[in-house]
Amino acid sequence: MAEAKALRMNAADHEISYANNSVFQKAVISKVTPIIEESIRDMLKEMGPACIKVADLGCSSGRNTFETISQVMNTIHGICKREELKFPEFEVLLNDLPDNDFNSVFMSAPDFVERLKKEKGDMVQERCFIGVAGSFYDKLFPTTTLQFVNSSYALHWLKKGLVEETDVDSFNLPFYTPCKEVAEIVKKE
Repeated sequence: MAEAKALRMNAADHEISYANNSVFQKAVISKVTPIIEESIRDMLKEMGPACIKVADLGCSSGRNTFETISQVMNTIHGICKREELKFPEFEVLLNDLPDNDFNSVFMSAPDFVERLKKEKGDMVQERCFIGVAGSFYDKLFPTTTLQFVNSSYALHWLKKGLVEETDVDSFNLPFYTPCKEVAEIVKKE
């Protein structure tokens, strides 16, 4: 069986790594916060699970790795406080390509947990971080095991036939077009 080739990020300590050059991605994460919050509110109303399994597809390795997870946990914390609900356990599944720097991801996890403990100590007692290496074009998780899945850039799923065109609007995905310079470079390639 032929191995699929994929682009990967430079190591975290590299000058032109994702970790050192991810301002645009952070802006995208900030823009979709209201959508994430609404989805989580709906999920908690309908399911109220004792353990929430959150997957971030294409989590990267850098400062933004835990941004989406932090948003999810903060939203759940706020809802549980307001509604006087018991805080669920968290299982966080961080997915990226096998060649990406999972070591730096897991080296930064303790800092993330410490920050959460300082901000919301009652929320982070029960949590588990799991790395899931592989392409999300393939099946990564058993059916019906996840409550919340995030991928900041997932419109390409439509091209692969993983999402029906009629269902695209139900995903609430943001769409960004490249600037004129980038569009010209892509045309030349």
